[in-house]
Amino acid sequence: MTTPLKKIVIVGGGAGGLELATQLGNKLGRRKKAEIVLVDRSQSHLWKPLLHEVATGSLDAGVDALSFMAHASKHHFEFRHGSVINLNRDEKTITLAALLDEQGDVLVPESTIAYDTLVMALGSTSNDFNTPGVRENCIFLDSSEQAKVFHQKMLNLFLKQSANPESAGKVNIAIVGGGATGVELSAELHNAVKELHSYGYKGLTNAMLNVSLIEAGDRILPALPERISSAARDTLTRLGVNVMTNTMITRVDENGLQTKDGNVIEAQLMVWAAGIKAPDFMKDIAGLETNRINQLVVTPTLQTTRDADIFAFGDCASCARPEGGFIPPRGQAAHQMAVFTANNIIARMKDKPMKSFTYRDRGSLVSLSGYTTFGSIMGHLPVGPMNVEGRLARMVYDSLYRMHQVTLHGYVKTGLMMLVGGINRVIRPRLKLH
Repeated sequence: MTTPLKKIVIVGGGAGGLELATQLGNKLGRRKKAEIVLVDRSQSHLWKPLLHEVATGSLDAGVDALSFMAHASKHHFEFRHGSVINLNRDEKTITLAALLDEQGDVLVPESTIAYDTLVMALGSTSNDFNTPGVRENCIFLDSSEQAKVFHQKMLNLFLKQSANPESAGKVNIAIVGGGATGVELSAELHNAVKELHSYGYKGLTNAMLNVSLIEAGDRILPALPERISSAARDTLTRLGVNVMTNTMITRVDENGLQTKDGNVIEAQLMVWAAGIKAPDFMKDIAGLETNRINQLVVTPTLQTTRDADIFAFGDCASCARPEGGFIPPRGQAAHQMAVFTANNIIARMKDKPMKSFTYRDRGSLVSLSGYTTFGSIMGHLPVGPMNVEGRLARMVYDSLYRMHQVTLHGYVKTGLMMLVGGINRVIRPRLKLH
């Protein structure tokens, strides 16, 4: 009689979750040492830091997205399409909601998946801080579907402006949140207008675009050194972006945003990128310990504090650092945690001691479209953190995505993908126009 395989279920196919499923599939699934299952509510994966490029059309999600089903078949794990609606720790099962079509008809009925080890890698969603009107009137950039909604609305506004330049007035776009997403989107919008003008939108110019970048804190890019934050602000200001710091939004309606001091910022298109939280259904899920933004509280081994069979990492986990504070919700943290979790799960299966996670900050980078790139590189540099900008910074920025691709596909396939990408830049439009 054969012993049933241990079942490792990973919920969330973001950068960290997909990297973990790929590693465990290659190491355990391939050798029939465990059954690996990845669950995600979408059918494809796109690296989240690229969503602002999908929103403006400088990146085509249809070309760059990765199919979970196809990737799973090549890397020895199973993919299940669905949204988690319940976790039963006693029975060690998760429940997936029924899948419906556009008409509401059931495609796949509600189902349960048993697990021996569960990994929660759900990532995060935008935090509206319960600000009235945000969910009804703002677009979030948490998924490629939301980015596509923004893209279509942006094209409609720009088409209207181009066709009626005298009567349409300016195109007013407001972005709340001065982090990397807000800053990069602001620059990409100006690049999009420049490209569209060259494609025939003659009535559309950068002078007709009014982008407001709104930050509640005293400076944009608070995670980066102040010198880089200041340089990024200067670049955006030269492009024509209205950078507003120390400005808190208290209400949003269909016409714009109201600030704490009573001013109104008019906008036809509004994006909310001001903060993150774990999905709402995670709050106290199955009696697990969570914090005020719904993150699962984990031990240094990345196991949840109340259940050693459940791991959590990435944006949906709260992991304290020995030196104080918490591991930041950043892509590099999710990547490091994915590698670490894979090793700890394998060690646990072999009854070997697990290690405690140590986060290594490699620095931060922000790309202002084709205009410039700023960043701070950290690591084992003898002179400490090094500020970079321009072409060198862009090369480092691009290398982060290539590292993610190498983890998923290996060096050969990533090299071929880079070659195809270079060919596409020659034969395809620089901006997605539909």
